[in-house]
Amino acid sequence: KSSIQGYSLNVDSGVGNRGTNLGLNGTLRTGKMGFSLGGFGRASYNVRGRFENTQFLRDGGRTTQQSAETRNNGIFGQYRLGWDYDFSETSNLSANLRYGVRNNLQYQDNFLTQTLGGTTPSNSLRNVKTEDLSGTVDANLDYTKRYKTTGDQAQKEMSFSAQYSRNNRNNNFIADLLNYTNPSALLGRQQNLNNSYNQEMTLQADYQTPVGKRQLIEFGGKGILRQVESQFGYNVATGTGPLLTDPNRNANTLNYNQSISAGYISYTLTTKNKYSIKAGTRFEHTTINANFSQAQRVEGGATVGAGKDLGIPDYSNLVPSINISKTLKGGKTIKLAYNRRLQRPGIQFLNPNVNASNPANISKGNPLLSPELTDNFEFSSSAYVKSVYINGSLFYRNTSNSITSVRTTDTTGFGEIINPLLPLPIITTYENIGREQGYGFNLFGNATLFSKWQIGGGIDSYYAYLTNNSPLPSLNASNSGWVTSGRLFTSLTIKNGWGLQGFAFARGKQVQLQGYQGGFGFYSIGVKKDFKNKRGSIGLAGENFFNHPFVIRSEASSPIFTQNSKTSLFNAGIRVNFSYKIGKLSFEDQPRKQGKSINNDDVKAGDAGGDNGGGQPAAPAGGGGRRPR
Repeated sequence: KSSIQGYSLNVDSGVGNRGTNLGLNGTLRTGKMGFSLGGFGRASYNVRGRFENTQFLRDGGRTTQQSAETRNNGIFGQYRLGWDYDFSETSNLSANLRYGVRNNLQYQDNFLTQTLGGTTPSNSLRNVKTEDLSGTVDANLDYTKRYKTTGDQAQKEMSFSAQYSRNNRNNNFIADLLNYTNPSALLGRQQNLNNSYNQEMTLQADYQTPVGKRQLIEFGGKGILRQVESQFGYNVATGTGPLLTDPNRNANTLNYNQSISAGYISYTLTTKNKYSIKAGTRFEHTTINANFSQAQRVEGGATVGAGKDLGIPDYSNLVPSINISKTLKGGKTIKLAYNRRLQRPGIQFLNPNVNASNPANISKGNPLLSPELTDNFEFSSSAYVKSVYINGSLFYRNTSNSITSVRTTDTTGFGEIINPLLPLPIITTYENIGREQGYGFNLFGNATLFSKWQIGGGIDSYYAYLTNNSPLPSLNASNSGWVTSGRLFTSLTIKNGWGLQGFAFARGKQVQLQGYQGGFGFYSIGVKKDFKNKRGSIGLAGENFFNHPFVIRSEASSPIFTQNSKTSLFNAGIRVNFSYKIGKLSFEDQPRKQGKSINNDDVKAGDAGGDNGGGQPAAPAGGGGRRPR
């Protein structure tokens, strides 16, 4: 039983010259009914930078050099409104509505492309505006029924859940084509419109029951209906004339419907000497129907007729897992675990729209991708040593059919209406490569020192090895290297309500099949003053002030090309922070246990970079995609 009464609202906000953020966390409880409000969002603006790229095509000895001044604005975040009602001490109904947004506007000014060598040296100049606008609505309804058990038996429970989710995304660009010798003269325009959605309807049922005092059986099922659509088209204009349909590039629509049925069962045994063993398995069956509204050339060179099914086969998978843990004296634990994870390609990997905002470095998805399977092995341990908490793990993972980006050269090129003889571009798409392996460690800890200083952080590091089994020499490659990231946070309480705060995050370079993507970092140091009523504080912080600009370097190579790019971000800033708490909650009894709910995490997240507003003109193949969580 829960007898929580009252209300509370926490507000955390900040305003600076580079960005603004707002965090909310509120609860209202009266009688058997409760409401909740939570979320975090941020807006970034005034982030300028520079992009430089050099690529060499061995066939013909052509070198392309590019540069552009960049500007980035964005809004990212999600907010949630929740409601729940206790019918009795053992039954509860809850509903949640969540809205997430991930919008990014990027401008490339004076985007210069110069090609040297070969038979057709050329120069082109353009201004480009790229829009990546994504919004997601999730609506959840969950009912939980608990049954009374005796003694120290595990909870007997039954739950039913439903979810509706829809992501709408616009991934567009428009380019003003300028005269190289007279940049004020507009020679033409080029536009790509790509509107898409990802819609899911999910039903889930779960049941768990104790067997004696130390055993628990859980089983359940889930069904997902996933509908994806991507519409794309191309327009061109000469001079200041109106935009008209590009006669050389047909518009099209990808319809991709996926039906997933799954069931699971697991068994848990807890022994008297504090061992816990949990083993289970899940069976999934997936059916896919996909087609184009017009004839479309797909990966491999084949052309699929209008309305004809792409012929993606159905597939079934058995996904086992086992966890063995031991609780030791002093709050220490050790755990050995194995699980298999299935990841299906999201629309950002499938989307066939050709994004040519950078005509020398274009990108598109591959609608014929298969899912990837990863086997994960982990040994972990955690312990409290006085005021210090430490958690560490060693892991190994092996991914077969790994979905990853590959680069090659296009055979036809993607020129402009005013310059159809632009050099052959490097094209980025996605393939199921042979294998991706990684082994490494995670280490996390936090501590309170001298009762006034709190410090915590962690490091994740692993050695990655990727290899491709493609018979094509241009794609048959392998690569390896260490991937490391870390974070650190600290706060120090001083007299009279004053305090110091610091935060840092760093992500090392990401190893890719044909090269690496540069790392990224962020840090801030600030001072704060608590209000006398201890309900809030105000502070001032500086961000990224030692490196102005922050430079990200990336590299890719194959038997047919080499590519080196550099993105510079001028993101040093200053921010005023404010936090405040109102209201009060009273806890007469322990809060009730949270019931099961739907969390569809079977879609592989994009690997095209984060939302840090980088300056690379070559945008990822967009449309639909992961919900912004």
